[in-house]
Amino acid sequence: MIYYDRVSKIYPDDSVALDEVSFSVEPGEFISIVGHSGAGKTTLVKMLLAEEKPTSGSVFFESVNVHDISRNAINTLRRKIGTVFQDFKLLPQKTAYENVAFAMEAAGRSEHEIASDVPHVLKLVDLGEKMNNFPDELSGGEQQRVAIARAIVNQPDVIVADEPTGNLDPVNTFEVVQILKKINDLGTTVILTTHNKGVIDSLKKRVVTLDRGKVVRDDREGKYIL
Repeated sequence: MIYYDRVSKIYPDDSVALDEVSFSVEPGEFISIVGHSGAGKTTLVKMLLAEEKPTSGSVFFESVNVHDISRNAINTLRRKIGTVFQDFKLLPQKTAYENVAFAMEAAGRSEHEIASDVPHVLKLVDLGEKMNNFPDELSGGEQQRVAIARAIVNQPDVIVADEPTGNLDPVNTFEVVQILKKINDLGTTVILTTHNKGVIDSLKKRVVTLDRGKVVRDDREGKYIL
């Protein structure tokens, strides 16, 4: 489904973010990308979303080079990828329900679909009783679960979670990771970037380790080893 083919990224100041990175992600897989701050994790994510272009190499999604397609095609690609970030990116003036519904409205979904699907995904992330709460009425972990609901409501093929537990305490971190595992169990591919050793060691899933822009390990049932 996803393939990074000898991808390098060198910025104008000659800093190397990625150095000849190659690996693939199969449909339905749960893969964690780990490494210290500055190892290149977020740059990898931005490459997949076509937010960054490689200096050399190619990134393929469903056999299509994501950096050789039109702007319209990029928008179609991004609808197949749900994203979750460390800082939640919720709209403060909208309730949990409205934040998730907004993602469906932007995708052109009907009012009937919104009324049916939004409560369902909020229940999936254990927020069925808080759908009318505003972000400032929710804990950090609950806000992140709203962000996950928003990411999955349009049924993407892939969820990319970029340091989703970076601002959370251990209890909320555990809950968010369990929800990501549940989503993966339902068939969605999950790509998680993190530097949280406890998260990685508990998952017992595939781990790709980056160090100074290079892939230094690729373990099928890995732990955080640096």
